[in-house]
Amino acid sequence: MSYDVLTIGRIGVDIYPLQSGVGLEDVETFRKFLGGSATNVAVAAARHGHSSAVISRTGADPFGRYVHRALREFGVDDAFVTDVPELPTPVTFCEIFPPDNFPIWFYRYPKAPDLEIKPEEIPETEVRAARLFWATVTGLCAEPSRAAHFAAWQARGRAPLTVLDLDYRPVFWTSREEARGQVQAALPHVTVAVGNLDEVEVAVGTRDARAAAAALLEAGAELAVVKRGPDGVYARTKDTEVEVEPIQVEVVNGIGAGDGFGGALCHGLLAGWPLERIIRFANAAGAIVTTRLECSSAMPTTAEVENLLRVSYA
Repeated sequence: MSYDVLTIGRIGVDIYPLQSGVGLEDVETFRKFLGGSATNVAVAAARHGHSSAVISRTGADPFGRYVHRALREFGVDDAFVTDVPELPTPVTFCEIFPPDNFPIWFYRYPKAPDLEIKPEEIPETEVRAARLFWATVTGLCAEPSRAAHFAAWQARGRAPLTVLDLDYRPVFWTSREEARGQVQAALPHVTVAVGNLDEVEVAVGTRDARAAAAALLEAGAELAVVKRGPDGVYARTKDTEVEVEPIQVEVVNGIGAGDGFGGALCHGLLAGWPLERIIRFANAAGAIVTTRLECSSAMPTTAEVENLLRVSYA
């Protein structure tokens, strides 16, 4: 099968508190949701009507069974999600202190199954055929996942719409320098790079959006997207640059906004829209996610995004 969007990387279960403004030690009730950045992007793309699938691995446990069921319920193909019997499916907790403090606690010990993706498990035919292939920097933090990502990019042959989410999580790396080295090795294999200010600083050594975008293009990307939080989004190709202002919303939980942005970015890229329309659409999708508690099931539909854009720019 040829997918519109094929992602590779983190998968697991988000266990989020139903009380905000308190630490986990004081939370009394929680809900569980499908989670993992690459997974959320696949879900977000499916919400926009695209066929999507994720390449990943879970434990052979009840949470692993839940992940498979949730993927299918969201319309995401789970054919390339396999078990690692000796490892538990990861869980992730967060604390919610709106509007801008959302600590994340990853439980991925002794090792996350999604870092056990092996090069020989990459579905090369599907990777080559996908209209858009999405990977994250987290998948480069350990072997054999690192080698699997490079095997996928080798199969992909730098086809158009090969995206690297700069998704830098310090807890997964021994140092920023190690992460930068892996990002620099990956950039020549991709055509789109997207990240926030912290992530582009790790990737290319500067927090200045224009300078970072220029460096990402010089390293091999054809489109660089820099998310600047309350300052909006800056995007650049060789010939075009776009700045989009933020959309004001009441924030419930900022986690997952980048994934909603990512799925909407996929939608705009696949539709072949002009760059400014793509970035405005993605920016609005991310804003919607911040108004909701969870990540995967918070991903908006195309109609919801278009409605926010109409209201915001009326």
